[in-house]
Amino acid sequence: MNVERGGQGSLPARASCGTCEWVHLTWLLRVFNILRLMSANVPEMLDAWRMVAARRRFDGRIPLSAMTRLQGSLVDTEGECVYSLQFDQDALLKVAYVELSIDVELPLACQRTLQRFLYPVQIRQRLGLIRDEDEEAALPPDYEALLVPDDGMLRATDLVEDELVLSVPVVPMAPGSEAVEAEWVPSQEEQDKASPFAALAALKKQ
Repeated sequence: MNVERGGQGSLPARASCGTCEWVHLTWLLRVFNILRLMSANVPEMLDAWRMVAARRRFDGRIPLSAMTRLQGSLVDTEGECVYSLQFDQDALLKVAYVELSIDVELPLACQRTLQRFLYPVQIRQRLGLIRDEDEEAALPPDYEALLVPDDGMLRATDLVEDELVLSVPVVPMAPGSEAVEAEWVPSQEEQDKASPFAALAALKKQ
């Protein structure tokens, strides 16, 4: 009897262990899929100053599911963004820069219709590479300052995600949603509920 109880008691532990293994395997597959979708020809870390000296260019893709800071602003993470990084130095001003280009459609929720829509984003931004914040004032007006860490290393995915986070509108509105709002006519009951005089009359009746 004791042996039987012990055998039965071990079953939940095995089931729990199996569940943990399944969750772990699912997580590994998700990470592997993200890495597979990301461009293999773009190193995870880039030495900014070496890339400028070599005038290197990188073209890549990043799945939206890989950008955790951006996900909170999205309806879902279906899709990917296409980007390029061109490192160079201005021949006249001798300013080191990286030119960032991004093309993506972000799945957002329209605040008028509450429906999912794709918000097109096209970014062409020249980032002036600086070692110290004091150098920002010397950048040309069409440059955006990018403070390079002491080790000179930049992460391409962080550069892309930073720009996309800033590109999300505070109040997303789908194109054409103005017409939907104009066509909507509230019912008499809804008008009565919204009327402060109706609310006051209801209180007097109580």
